[in-house]
Amino acid sequence: MNIFGVMDVSGSALKAERVRAEVVASNMANAETTRTPEGGPYQRHHVVFEAQGGGTFQNSMASQLSGGSSIGAGSGFKNIYTGGISGGLSNDLTAANPTPGGVEVTGVIADASKPLQRYDPAHPDAGPDGFVAYPDINPLTEMVDLMGATRAYGMNASAITAEKSIFNSSLDLLK
Repeated sequence: MNIFGVMDVSGSALKAERVRAEVVASNMANAETTRTPEGGPYQRHHVVFEAQGGGTFQNSMASQLSGGSSIGAGSGFKNIYTGGISGGLSNDLTAANPTPGGVEVTGVIADASKPLQRYDPAHPDAGPDGFVAYPDINPLTEMVDLMGATRAYGMNASAITAEKSIFNSSLDLLK
């Protein structure tokens, strides 16, 4: 991973968690929406995340352990210091090739659960039997999702701040 890799990973997570928070806010705002332009009640939405860099953690770990020269026979650690600092950095991690380990939003999908039926014959969207179809959205579930997105966003912002502090300390040592 290049020296800005942690920032790339945290930056991608910040973008993904922002989208997640927006979707949760939309779900909460439409919890009582009984009529949409598509017809029927609003459907709850979910965000789908996918790892960047093509591959799973296991594949990334296997490629790191098998690549390059190892420190000792059978130690399983990659020696990144052969040839000095620049020789140890991998050439395939550039601005054009994103750092593996990040996350991206691959889509927002609608929940397939059936709407809740409430008896309210005076409602304009009531059926002939007097029942109204409401979205199956639990405000408590949405609040927990929002808290999770907020905390994940905050942790990634803290990681970026910590890395900036490390860079500044490193630059101060070079003075």
